[in-house]
Amino acid sequence: MNNPESIITMLDNAPSVIVPLVREVPPEVLKRRPSAGKWSAHEHACHLAEVQPMFLARLEAMLKDPEPRITPYSPGADDEDGALLKLDLNDALERFTRGRAELVEELRDLSAEDWGRTAQHAEYAHYSVFIMFRHLALHDMLHSYRIEDLLLKRDWEAE
Repeated sequence: MNNPESIITMLDNAPSVIVPLVREVPPEVLKRRPSAGKWSAHEHACHLAEVQPMFLARLEAMLKDPEPRITPYSPGADDEDGALLKLDLNDALERFTRGRAELVEELRDLSAEDWGRTAQHAEYAHYSVFIMFRHLALHDMLHSYRIEDLLLKRDWEAE
């Protein structure tokens, strides 16, 4: 297994990168979608806050249940289109920051055995606590990249 501390560090640092990045996005661009079916910077940021409790619930299940089953989540299929646009961005960023601190604190208390606990996941050949939180760290980076891409998009100038 890889080093859990590197994953914890990534997860701990995410709000200090993502929140200022979102704050850089001009208000007139925040809720603009680059094309139909693609999320705005607002939606990407709110999504990060919305999924965090799901990962915490998965962790609790994996620590308690000897044979947990993880139900995949697909925002495009599981959520109403535009639902994230209705959320308050400031509240979402605060929830993301506060929830992430709580999650990191909990992860720091896990044993090596806990990090190796596994679950059945319908989309993946194997899944462990370590993989789940590496996935969350990569998920943070994916959405922060998309927010930055929208922030820097030249096409907004022509519209």
